[in-house]
Amino acid sequence: MKMSKYTMSDNARIVEVILYVENEAVSKARIAELSGLSESEVSAALKELKELSSDLNRGMMLTEEDEQFLFTPCPDLYERLRKSYGRKVDRRLSRAALETLAIVAYAQPITRKKIDKIRGVSSDTIVRILREREYIKVSGRDDSPGHPCLYSTTKKFLYEFNLKHITDLPKLSEIDRIRFEEEPEEKEKESEDE
Repeated sequence: MKMSKYTMSDNARIVEVILYVENEAVSKARIAELSGLSESEVSAALKELKELSSDLNRGMMLTEEDEQFLFTPCPDLYERLRKSYGRKVDRRLSRAALETLAIVAYAQPITRKKIDKIRGVSSDTIVRILREREYIKVSGRDDSPGHPCLYSTTKKFLYEFNLKHITDLPKLSEIDRIRFEEEPEEKEKESEDE
């Protein structure tokens, strides 16, 4: 097989596919888990992808945000794409963002800590993105220690998901409804504190 000077290593190719398929920001540790590569191999592959993107002047660039990686459109193409695709370019939500948005929609008002508990992972970055895109907002403060922010959906969320009112959301299955409820021990503790 003839090799060109732009041929990627197998490690870079697998990391590129993982980032494409995941369609959301992914940490080095997660890439390593999915690819079977070591974190140092993942780092080298990410460096190769970043260099290749800039050397070839491609349409996508490798972006790092909060120690997570994803492909985004190159800034010089953004305005042209925005005219053609409207909301699709800058408003596409990852699976994790959609899951977080659903949690806020069904359990609002809700703290980030409760969102994390339902999802089983930290949601700091996703909550920030959803706030920046104006799908959720701070709607108050919880009475618990530290008075954490309470998050609720916005009018923009209703508009973009074609809902007249939050009650127009599809009904949750019994399993999902239980998932959104507080655990019994939390309820008991709250009643003891009163």
